[in-house]
Formats: sequence, structure tokens, C-alpha cells
Amino acid sequence: MLEMENKDTPTRIDRRKSLKWMASAAAAAPFLGHDVFSAGDAASPSISRGYGLDPDMVKVYNPGELWPLTFSDEQRQKVTVLCDIIMPADETSPSASSLGVQDFIDEWISSPYPDQAKDRKLILKGLDWLDEEAAVLGAPNFLSLEFEQQTAMCHELAKSAKKSSKEYPGSFFLKMRDLISGGYYTTPEGMKDIGYVGNVAQIEWNGPPPEALAHLGLSEEDQLQ
Repeated sequence: MLEMENKDTPTRIDRRKSLKWMASAAAAAPFLGHDVFSAGDAASPSISRGYGLDPDMVKVYNPGELWPLTFSDEQRQKVTVLCDIIMPADETSPSASSLGVQDFIDEWISSPYPDQAKDRKLILKGLDWLDEEAAVLGAPNFLSLEFEQQTAMCHELAKSAKKSSKEYPGSFFLKMRDLISGGYYTTPEGMKDIGYVGNVAQIEWNGPPPEALAHLGLSEEDQLQ
């Protein structure tokens, strides 16, 4: 778990970790079933298109290096709330925000690739929309609402998305849902949650069975020599 920076938002994850996370999430897109990630653009863009060099995963980047990060403190807090509404903690798994998914999203939309630039525009517009809707309820902004009100707003967003996945603001909710779930399930904790164990042997190898050895005219003692 990450320690809390204050009562609203966790401390930032290491920049190198978030960059590696972004690349691995893009590469995992076909297996996750999300169209939100574009492995071709995010993982290995063409330098000739003007992006510059890809991140050096050995180097430690400070916030703002390589490419400037996008979220203000307030925007990051909004995304943290959305993370925990969409992927809350349960009895077996941690919440999305405790894994730093909000920083993964910040890294994702800040990168200079075409698909991510589209995501950036949509997400920033959506975060402003949350404040506009909060004002309708008589609140100064989205963060000032009670958690139950914030959750109810997300439920309404989900209904809008169900009616039309391409129309705003439903499209904003779907993009946040896919980024949050896609980021979450490319963490070790998320993989564990869905039972994925990766390249790990699942059986103990004790050599070929006696029947196979007998077929070859060998004994168990022969295989030890």
C-alpha cells in the first residue's frame, strides 16, 4: 500500500515505475480485451514522426522530466476518487488508488502519442464536467461532495455510457473505466486478483513416468546417471 500524502490522495509512485507500467499496459492490451491501449503508438512510436526517443527504463526520471505531467493536485484527487469508485478495495484485493493507478493515468495522458493526446483532451474535459455537475447540486466542486453523491454521479455517468458509448459524457466515463481497470490488471496485485500467475511452473517435475522409461528400455536409475 502507498502511504497517504494527505487525507485525499496517496503519495506519487516512482516515475520510472509509472513509465514501465505504461509500456507494459500498452503491450498487454490484446490480452486485456481493451481498445483503450494502443501498443503500437505507446510502446514503440516511430522517431521519424517527431516524438523523440522513448523513455530509458533504466534512468530515474523526476516528475516533469521526459514529458511534463498533466494533473494538478485537484485533478489528481478527482481521479483518485474515481479510481476507488470504479475499483474499490474488497476482502481480497486493494483499491486502484492504493496501487497508484491515478499516476499511471497521469503518465498515460501526458505522453506525446496521438491516442494518448485524444485521451488527455477527453479526460480533462470530463474532470471539469464533474465540477459543473457538482455545482448543479449546490456544491463548490466534485471533491466537496460526499462520497455517496460522487458515487451516484458515476452511476448516472454509467447509464449515459450504456445508452451511447460514443457520446459525451458517457464516453468520458468509459475511458476512465478502461484506463483504471487496464492499469489495475497490469499490476501484480491485479494479476493475482484474476488468478494470473505468469511464467511460473504449476507442477513439480519428477522426471518421466516409469511407462515412458520402460518404452525406451531405461530404468529410473538410468535417468540419474
